[in-house]
Amino acid sequence: MSKHFEDARYYLGRAAEHAKAGVKEELEPVEARVKEFVGAEEEEPEPSRLDRIQDDLKKLEERAEGEAREAVASARARVKEYRGHDAAEE
Repeated sequence: MSKHFEDARYYLGRAAEHAKAGVKEELEPVEARVKEFVGAEEEEPEPSRLDRIQDDLKKLEERAEGEAREAVASARARVKEYRGHDAAEE
């Protein structure tokens, strides 16, 4: 008997979710007209935590690329300098 109540509760929840989605879909045009009439503009949503982390990672990646380029350029200059001194000593 308990299984029947669990099933009924599950399907009742699904029906409520579908009803909520249907009401929301039907009221979207009305909401848009009311906002247009009142002059309320939709606010820009704040960036989510994921968006902020992705932005931070992008900045770190760009910074790491710049530092890597500087390190490679510095190493090339030292190798070039070393080879120049080494050839002069022979």
